[in-house]
Amino acid sequence: MALIKSIRGFYPTFGANCYLAENATIIGDVIMGDHCSVWFNAVIRGDVHHIRIGHHVNVQDGAIIHCTYETAPTNIGNNVSIAHNAIVHGCTIEDNVLVGMNSVIMDNAVVGKNSVIAAGAVVLENTVIEPGSVYAGIPAKKVKDISQELTAGLLERISRNYIKYAEWYRNEETK
Repeated sequence: MALIKSIRGFYPTFGANCYLAENATIIGDVIMGDHCSVWFNAVIRGDVHHIRIGHHVNVQDGAIIHCTYETAPTNIGNNVSIAHNAIVHGCTIEDNVLVGMNSVIMDNAVVGKNSVIAAGAVVLENTVIEPGSVYAGIPAKKVKDISQELTAGLLERISRNYIKYAEWYRNEETK
């Protein structure tokens, strides 16, 4: 079972049909929507500020979600995929976003809807990512716009697939 802890009087709450891997860690002032998944070695730590996560969000293996004391909460929209080993810290991620593997998003950044943060990118503090775009590099810069086909094909597919993968794991646990 996942490590779920209260701190400072806050206890994480979860929507319907969420999957939490056995060694995922969720602490404190975290509210998660329906059909979310938190995978192996991922950490969501709402100890110093709140973390709000929408519906159909997957937090993949080794990812870390945190915030900054009293100044920068983390807010994540719907249909968001946070890939392996990404760090999401004190920022806002709008709906239908892919945060690539090993990327970093820093305090007070805003990632607009229907966007991709490429693998390994570093989104600096206070950066505003244009909706419907791909940002890559260190520091992250816009490299192209995203078509509607890519939004439906990539961003929505990954979100749907992780709901399916979570169901596989839930089914194994009930055997």
